[in-house]
Amino acid sequence: MIPPTGRTDGGAAPGRAATSRAARRNALTWESATSHPSRRRPPAPTPARSAGTPQNGSLPVVRLSDVFAALDELYPPAWAESWDAVGPVTGDPGQDVRRVLFAVDPLAPVVAEAVAWNADLIVAHHPLLLRGVTGVAATTPKGRAVHTLISNGVALFTAHTNADVADPGVSDALARAVGVTGELRPLVPSADDPRRGLGRVGTLPEPTTLAAFTAAVARGLPATAWGVRAAGDPGRTVVTVAVCGGAGDSLLGAARAAGADVYLTADLRHHPATEFAEQDGPALVDAAHWATEWPWLADAERRLGALLGPGTLETRVSTLVTDAWSLHDEGVK
Repeated sequence: MIPPTGRTDGGAAPGRAATSRAARRNALTWESATSHPSRRRPPAPTPARSAGTPQNGSLPVVRLSDVFAALDELYPPAWAESWDAVGPVTGDPGQDVRRVLFAVDPLAPVVAEAVAWNADLIVAHHPLLLRGVTGVAATTPKGRAVHTLISNGVALFTAHTNADVADPGVSDALARAVGVTGELRPLVPSADDPRRGLGRVGTLPEPTTLAAFTAAVARGLPATAWGVRAAGDPGRTVVTVAVCGGAGDSLLGAARAAGADVYLTADLRHHPATEFAEQDGPALVDAAHWATEWPWLADAERRLGALLGPGTLETRVSTLVTDAWSLHDEGVK
């Protein structure tokens, strides 16, 4: 979530012509996906998979339009905020889709990964073109992304704030990743369906301390240079947990109203955080924006596969760390 201001075999997809593979390799002009420190991979990459793949190894032919329709069913564009840009970005609705890569950010290293893997579609959480543009020349990073996607036949689809409010959505996946169990309810329910909405609140299976919960968050989310930081008494008892994937300081009041002992989110700013801490509300845990949204990718992958049917697609969750921050130094102690 952002405010308005603000699995792997590496082989060719079945049925791909050799000339297509060569064209993709020749067109790959991005830097290596691991050449930047912030793009390092977490220790356990997600393998490509296709549940129920036919014994002959072939996959049925699926049109991009069918995949787009399935994604719209899971994450209807009508659920997105009015300022958001969701749905198809590139791709011919009539093209075949066999391989789908899921990623938080459609940045250069992710596009390179998709091309190298011969992916037909990237499903990304963050929009590539959120603000209005007057051109997509390859002289800009976004323009180069568009050119590389189109020249290599890779479609791009984004599910952003419509995935934030979905049931299940981004915050559900975050809550489960850090050990929240049982029923989850939105922090801010949608007017037309109280099961949907921004953020989630639930409980831990047993009481713990803020220090232990912060450590559990660090274990449950992929490592980043940003890390995980907390505000509050380390020994404070934590049972009820509120979460919001991505930037969530707009929900600080909702977390307090929900009776949470701790609120986990990202991009907490200094003044809202300090003022909130002074009011004796929930403790705060702040993690990297990318890390709090990454758990949703596996959930979206699973739901799309279930909707289209077993063995329909080969899918993969990108493990490239695309968080903006690449270095963390705590200084002299």
